[in-house]
This record gives sequence, C-alpha cells and structure tokens, in this order.
Amino acid sequence: MKYSANTLKFGILIAAALILIGVFLVIQSGGNWDYILPRRGKKILAIVLTGACIAYSTAIFQTITNNRILTPGIMGLDSLYMLFQTFAVFVFGSSHISFVNKNLNFAVSVLLMTLFALLLHQFMFRRERGRNIYLLLLVGLILGTLFQSLSSFMEVLIDPNEFLILQGKMFASFNNVNTDLLIISMASILLILLYARKFTKYLDVLALGKDHAVNLGVNYHYIVKRLLLVVMVLVSISTALIGPIMFLGLLVVNLAHQVFRTHRHTVLIWGSVIIAVVALVGGQLIVERVFTFSTTVSVIINFIGGVYFIYLLLKESKSW
Repeated sequence: MKYSANTLKFGILIAAALILIGVFLVIQSGGNWDYILPRRGKKILAIVLTGACIAYSTAIFQTITNNRILTPGIMGLDSLYMLFQTFAVFVFGSSHISFVNKNLNFAVSVLLMTLFALLLHQFMFRRERGRNIYLLLLVGLILGTLFQSLSSFMEVLIDPNEFLILQGKMFASFNNVNTDLLIISMASILLILLYARKFTKYLDVLALGKDHAVNLGVNYHYIVKRLLLVVMVLVSISTALIGPIMFLGLLVVNLAHQVFRTHRHTVLIWGSVIIAVVALVGGQLIVERVFTFSTTVSVIINFIGGVYFIYLLLKESKSW
C-alpha cells in the first residue's frame, strides 16, 4: 500500500515537472521553434543537471552528518568560488581572459574547489581514529567565513563598475549557459554517479548512525570518506556551472522527506531530484514571465528556502 502511494506521488511530481518543462519550452515562442527551442532546451538541461547535483549531494550529506538542516555549502565551497571570482577581478580586471572566457573560468573554478575539497578531506582524515566528520564541518565553516571575509575586503576596494559585473557571479543564473560547459558537466556528473553507485547502497544503513553501521559490518570510515568526496565534487561542478544556490538542497531534500515519509534513500534521492527540477523550472518561469528578468532564480529559491529553514528550526526547537 505504501509502495503504491509513493508510486502515485512520483507520478504526480514527474507529471508536474514535464508540464512545467513543456510550458517553459513553448510559452510565447511566436512560432520561431528552430531558434527558441534549442536555446530553451539548453536551459532545461542546465536546470536538470544542477538540480540533480544539488539534490543528490545534499541527500547524501545529510545522511552522513545525520542532520537534516545542514547542506554541503557549510564546507565553504561556495565562498571559495566567490573568492576566486573576486580575486580575478581585483587583480586582473573584469576584461581578463580568466573572467571573460567561460570555459577557462569553469575549469579553474572546478579545479580550485576540487583541490580544496581533496586537501581538506586528506588533512582531516589522515588519521582515521583521531578525526571525525564534525571537526571537518567546523574547519570548513571557519575557512568558508575566512574566504567570505577576504572576498568582501576586495569587493569594497574594486571599481564600482567592476563590482557591478562581479555581481553577476554572486547569483545563480541559467541565462546564456555555455553548451560546451553542459557537455563537460554532464560527462563529469555521469562518471561521478557511476563511481558513487557502489557506496550509495549503504546509505540506508549509514542513516542508522555510526555505531549501528559498524555493528552491521559496514566499513564506515572508508565509505563515508568516498561519499564525502563525491558530494564535494558534485557541489563544485554545480556551483561553477551556474553559481551558488544556498537553500535549494535544504528545501528539496526536506520536502522529499515530508512527501514520501520513508527512509529508503532510493526513493528520497530520486524524489529530491524531481522536486529540485520542479522548483528550478517553476522559479525560472517566474523570473522570466512575472519579474521579466529583474531578479534571478537563486533569489526566489533562497527566499523560500530561508523561510523553510526558519520553520525547520522552530519545529525542531519545540521537540527539545
């Protein structure tokens, strides 16, 4: 009975996603299908890739940390991305190739964030018995604050016109997505998901907690280390592709918990991905048709996600 109820919910969510995608593709097209559809199709592909990366990585991250109000952004990857963008404008100017060339900017951003993740991961887990994941989160939070402070320092010193150009990197945007980046991102994400498959089957056991997982024969440290690397690389790719969206993961994964009422991660991850696609396509439609590009989808998602975050905090405080 429960399986049938979740199947029906999946059907409704998939139908909602397909309807929104159809509306997004054809609305106000004016009959110029050959011109409009490929361009809107690129946005849809970028939305699906971004939604899948953020939902998948957040669902795994919350299981590893056993905390439903945390997102991978706490490790400072978003702040490192903005520090690189600000540093490039501060030192070289907004007309430098490292800022203007989207392919080069994407490659350097992903490389920097991945290197940071690997160094943080290697340093914190060098001695498995002496480190734990909460210390990793604390170090990531402190470094993220440091990166954010350095970015703010440089932002107040650069030319106001340069700052206006830099502002475009502060908010996620699906406009003018580079097709080359989509192909590279899609290939990278598929490879990472294939690598993660042999570890994600342990998520249901990991959700029981470290002690229970170890008692049930799971190689806890080995699996958690590799899943954390998968999370960090996926967040790096999605951030470098369209920019930081702070509350999307928190919003969609918790909604998936509310909708499906299950602890099976196969259901939760797929549900989170579909909800993320619905939220992003709906948000982009509102940006383009209601606000006529006067705001970005990240502003709308972060506003709704922020309100939902406060709701979760108040809800948890009542249970103490």
